[in-house]
Amino acid sequence: MEISAKLVMELRKQTGAGIMEAKKALTETNCDLEAAVKYLRERGLSKAAKKADRETKEGLVHSYIHSNGKIGVLIEVNCETDFVARTEDFQSLCNDICLHIAALNPLAVSADDIDPKLIENEREIYKNKALNDGKPANIVDKIVDGQINKFLSENALLEQEFVKDPEKKVGDLVKEKISKLGENIQVARFVRFAIGE
Repeated sequence: MEISAKLVMELRKQTGAGIMEAKKALTETNCDLEAAVKYLRERGLSKAAKKADRETKEGLVHSYIHSNGKIGVLIEVNCETDFVARTEDFQSLCNDICLHIAALNPLAVSADDIDPKLIENEREIYKNKALNDGKPANIVDKIVDGQINKFLSENALLEQEFVKDPEKKVGDLVKEKISKLGENIQVARFVRFAIGE
């Protein structure tokens, strides 16, 4: 099967994959561009998972001030080498995450970082609401668990839908950069400032 250079270039543009990876993905998917993007994303996510245990001692502290001067974000994103920290891709990732934080105001980096007392408080509110709404007692716990999972996904940065592309989570964005740059990347911490908050 002949794979056109134009198709390879388009796939590389959409995914950041290398030439050989793009050709292999197109071969595996019979030149279906959409399926090839999916194929590469799935492979990239598995590659990213393999790198997740590697130490991250380098990185950047990146800042973003919204154009109206009323919201600012400071973030620390770590990687394995200073070389990667200086790349345009890494700096672009830091900026995209800052923009996202400015827009959606997450509570913490991951669900594990959200204060357990806050989660318990939310759990109690959801439980009382379900009981007050007359839900059967035997399904209240399932309802509450579902609402807690939703609360965590809406308030943990890595679980939130990425503001520029709701088809992916912020965590997926990080994993794509891990795959592209070949190093482990971790969002260490952030702080969001807003006038009057």
